[in-house]
This record gives sequence, structure tokens and C-alpha cells, in this order.
Amino acid sequence: MQDLELQAVESALTDLVDGERRWATTTLEQRRDLLMRMRDLTGAHAQEWVDTAVQIKGLDPNSPLVGEEWMSGPYVMAASLGVLADTLDHLAQGRSPLADVKFHDVRDRVAVNVLPTSVYDGLLLSGFSAEVWLRRGVSRAAAKAEAGLAQLDPSRTAGIGVVLGAGNIMSIAPLDVLYELIAHNRVVVLKLNPITDPLLPVFGKVLAPLIEVGAVRIVTGGAEVGGTLVQHDLVNHVHMTGSARTHDAIVWGVGDEAVDRKRAGDPKLTKPVTSELGGVSPTIVIPGRWSNADLKFQAQHVATQRLHNGGYNCVASQALIISSDWDQKDRFLAEVRNAIAAAPERAAYYPGSDDRVASALESYPNAERLGPGGGRLLVDDVRPDATEPILSGEYFSPVYGVVEIPCTGAAFTGAAARTANEVFAGTLGVNIIAAPASVKELGAAFDDLVEDLHYGTIAINAWTGVGYLTPTASWGAYPGHTIDDVQSGIGVVHNAWLMDGIERTVVRGPFRPAPRSVIRGELALSPKPPWFVNNKTAATTGKRLTEFAADPRASRLPGIFASALRG
Repeated sequence: MQDLELQAVESALTDLVDGERRWATTTLEQRRDLLMRMRDLTGAHAQEWVDTAVQIKGLDPNSPLVGEEWMSGPYVMAASLGVLADTLDHLAQGRSPLADVKFHDVRDRVAVNVLPTSVYDGLLLSGFSAEVWLRRGVSRAAAKAEAGLAQLDPSRTAGIGVVLGAGNIMSIAPLDVLYELIAHNRVVVLKLNPITDPLLPVFGKVLAPLIEVGAVRIVTGGAEVGGTLVQHDLVNHVHMTGSARTHDAIVWGVGDEAVDRKRAGDPKLTKPVTSELGGVSPTIVIPGRWSNADLKFQAQHVATQRLHNGGYNCVASQALIISSDWDQKDRFLAEVRNAIAAAPERAAYYPGSDDRVASALESYPNAERLGPGGGRLLVDDVRPDATEPILSGEYFSPVYGVVEIPCTGAAFTGAAARTANEVFAGTLGVNIIAAPASVKELGAAFDDLVEDLHYGTIAINAWTGVGYLTPTASWGAYPGHTIDDVQSGIGVVHNAWLMDGIERTVVRGPFRPAPRSVIRGELALSPKPPWFVNNKTAATTGKRLTEFAADPRASRLPGIFASALRG
């Protein structure tokens, strides 16, 4: 590590020791105002943020794919800041952030309705909803009393936390900083992933209010800088986003050292660690009677779940679970092939992507090569077995598998849940695609499927990425993992109402886009979602959504609708 990098680490941590004292005396009202200033700054610097992300990822600045950078960057940051500020405002008035929230019971648990939360949500995401399931035993009264987490006693700070930033989605690092600071009341040093170093100036501007008050510092550097930070005596906690392999290297070391330490229960890193580590996300397709338009639309949906951000998403779907007895299976898989092949071309910007595709080809030499240059792989006839490479490890590249199960109806939903839970690595997110008629026909068996899936986010006729974009939803692995079997991580983030006792988030969307949704009886007016990889106006819609999130005004809605309808 260079001397300048070491000096930057020491300087940042020394600053935060003093900054923690100042943060402890910062009132809830002052903290709310800081967040609102940050929302304004996010809007003011959103174009610079997106332009920088486009350069990092090698995107054509005129491509609709730029919409991904608007929505998964400054849009979700601005939206989250607004809700967090409102949460602090409630607490400052002595009210629970859940005081006006709707609850309902689901399968002997309490669930909190987290989408829609306003008239604007209902208009912009018509037909989409989300709920956070609390763990068994958490009552409505307890949920309201405990909402606020560490901000229930803002003067009681929790030391210095390190956030090891992600390199794929450009809002992950700043959102993780916010969660450390607000949910846990820890001042934060953020170490950027080297991929995102060009965003340092933008993040410095957006996070300026927290930097000025001494609550946040940002450093850059490689693995050695990260290792120095997490082991530093002044650091009390570590949060990271990445792979399980990186987590284990940090916590247990590498090679023989890691093996010996795990056997002895003697971690190299003894500080508390929380994490979001991705996994192998399934998409479960429930057999039904679909129209040609349904087959095509849902194939585009599947292609989006795999290829959004080029496939470099911790919650990218990596394999279908589909019934071999579904009489429309072959037609649907043909549409999936077409959708994957036709998705827009983009650079393989994430380090190691080509090597991982090559590794998949070694494991599956008969894989179909699709898309420009044959760089996207589709692997048929994957056995539902945990030894299958495509099910046991995250490829983090455009590689997709198909797992077939020979049954239909309730037998299929039960087998699909067991396969997802027992065969697929990780527990971050799972998608379910099901026609409304099939959901109705399955009845309790469909509800059993949702309950039985042990994943942090479950998306029904939506992509789990919608959960990421919803500030009031939780984001993280299914609870119960430990550092010696970390799977998709420990703890949650986002959660802008600062709820405690979270089990999972369940997202629902319309099976069909408007106007077909209305014609077929679904109460949904949403056209093709702007996060679809083949949405023609995603860049314009994403920009307008970001402008709205940074400065919500009804006068902005017509422009958003006009762009979305052309998508």
C-alpha cells in the first residue's frame, strides 16, 4: 500500500473520531435537513453521476440502456433520501415512522405495506405492490415502537463503521453509507471499489453535507487498503457488498489459513460484519395457459432479469425452474432464446466476465451461444443438483440455465420451492412468474410456495430488482446466516422506515403490461417497465423519474407518463 493511501486511511479515521462526537450532538431535525440537502444535491449532480457511470461501463451515451444508470443510481438515491428524511421527521415529532402505515396478517406474521405509500406511487407504479414480512412473534405494536432503530436515541452513537463499496450498481455504496449512519448511528468511512473510483468527485458532492459535519469520509485503493481499514483498531463494524468468496477472505483469510481458522472457529476479523453477497437467483415459471403476447413479454422479462446491467447484478436471475410437462414450455423457451439474443449489445465491463463465461463453456460445452458475438450462454437440461456449476456459484456474467421439473400444479410448486431452497446457492432473491388464473387455481398451494421460499426478496410477476428500487422495502439475504456459512449475507439495508425484526420483502407486479392488463381484468395501468432491457425510452423515463424523486411535483408526471408509454 502506498504511503499516501495509508495516510488517507489514518486521516479519515482520525477525522471520524471527532466527527462521531459532533454527530452525537446533531439533532433529528438537523439530520433530516442534512438528508434533504443531499436529495437536492443528488438532483443537481445526477447528470454527472450518470455520465460517469456510462463511461465506466462503456455504454453508448445515446443508448436506452443509460436508463439503467438513472434508475439504479441517482433515482433510488434521491427517493431513499426523501423517505429517510420523512422518517427522521416523524421521530423528531415523537411519532413512529409506522404511525400511518397499513399492516395486515399473512401466514401467522405481521406484514407492513411498503408499496404503494402515496398517490404518486400508485400512479407511477400502477399494479405494483410490496410488503415486508416481519418475523413470527413481532406484533404491530412492537413494530411501531421499535421502528427508528438507532435513531430512537440519536445521541448514542456506535463508533466507526467501514463500508466496502460495490463495483456494479452505482447507488449501492452511498445507500449502504446511509444505512450505517442512520439505522446504526455509526459514522462511516466508505472505501470505493476501484471500478467506481471515477465517481469519487460525484459522491463527494452528493455526500457533502455528511462529510462537512464529520460523519462520513471516502477513501480509495485496492484490497490492501480495505484490509488495513477493516483491521484498524478504531473501526467497530464492517459492512460489505460483494461475493461470498470475498467475504470469507476478509473474515477467515485465504488458503490453508482460512481452512484452519474455520475449523477452529477463529476468524481473522473479529469485528461484527454485515453483508450483501448475491447468489444464484432462480426464476420459477408456473405452468399456465398463456397467449403469444404473454409468452413474448415474459421472455423479455426473463431476459431483463438476467441481462440488466450486463448480468452484473447480485440478484440477476441465473436459471429458470420450469415444468417439463408444461405444454407451452418449448414455445416459451424459444421466446427466451430470442429475447436473450435480441437484447442490446453492451461491453463486458466487469473484471473477469469473459473468464467466467469461458469457465461456463468448459463446464457446459454444449451451451448455446446467443447474442452479438455469441457472448451470452444458455444452458439447457441443467440437473436440479447442487453440484451443477451453474447452480452452485454466481457467474456474474451473461450465463443462464434451464432446470426442468416433471410435474405441474401443486406438485410443481412444492418441488420448485424445494429445488430453490436446497439446490440453488444463496438466498438473496427469487422470482415467480404466474398468470393470474394459475395463481387463483393453485390457491393455498401458491401461498405455500411464497411462504416456503427462504429468500430475502420474493418477486411475483416482477423482478426482485424492484425491491432494491423501493426505499421502504428491505434488501438483504434471508435471515439466519452466520459468518461460517454466510450464503447471501447477514443483515439488511435500505429499509427507510427503519423497521426491526424483518424476515423478507414480497413484491408483486402485473402479469401483463397495459393496455393488455386492463383488457384481461388486472387492475394495473403500467406499460412495459422502464427497467426492461428492450425498453426504447428507458433513458428518458429514467431521467424524468430521477428529476421527480429529487423534486416531487405533480407537474412532472405528464412527462414521465408520456415517455413511459412510448417504451
